[in-house]
Amino acid sequence: MLKINNLHISVEGKEIVKGINLTIKKGEIHAIMGPNGSGKSTLVSTLMGHPGYTVLSGSAMFMGEDLLAMEPHERAQAGLFLAFQYPKEIAGVTLRSFLFAAHKAQMAVRDPEHKTASPIKFKALLEEKMKSLKMETAFAERFVNQGFSGGEKKKAEVLQMHILRPLLALMDETDSGLDVDALKTVSEGVNALKGPNFAALLVTHYARILDYIQPDHVHVMVDGVIAKSGGPDFARELEQGGYEEYA
Repeated sequence: MLKINNLHISVEGKEIVKGINLTIKKGEIHAIMGPNGSGKSTLVSTLMGHPGYTVLSGSAMFMGEDLLAMEPHERAQAGLFLAFQYPKEIAGVTLRSFLFAAHKAQMAVRDPEHKTASPIKFKALLEEKMKSLKMETAFAERFVNQGFSGGEKKKAEVLQMHILRPLLALMDETDSGLDVDALKTVSEGVNALKGPNFAALLVTHYARILDYIQPDHVHVMVDGVIAKSGGPDFARELEQGGYEEYA
């Protein structure tokens, strides 16, 4: 699904990611852990097409296509999704309107034969997904993320995933700022998407989200490179032993 080869990325002239190699197959959950400043968020933001990051060299192929040659909206239409660490507020646009427009725009490209749901059917679908994530359905009529708590914003990110059904979700510290109940709800929402046509790359500092979302592979990223990879138990080793030995 995703194959990254020797990817180097800079921010404002400083090289942050210094040669990443990573392969994610269909159905797999990968977790990247590491200290602040190691390049984790830079990596996922660059994959999504953030204009503030410069690819110096290397490649990233998504579903056999050159990901780095695509515009951000083309990456989204191809099935890539980024759940932000700090979701943005969008004044004047309701969550329902935002998701309905995004759903129509993506389905028109990913599944041209797919018949666009009517506003009434979409409203029913949205409310069903919101209830499964323990979100008040009234939030659908509020402006995107405006007045939402930290936990509500993260639930809204997972709600977007349920509506847009990405092939690969990049989740940038989705667990940050969540209490235990919200963490469980968000994790259950991610787990409900698991299947042969879904994969995820979780960026996190802590292993607690991995108690609820079982990863297939865990990587430690330090100073712009993946220093070591392992299975699910590797996350506990990292939390207990820290990152110093990989620096």
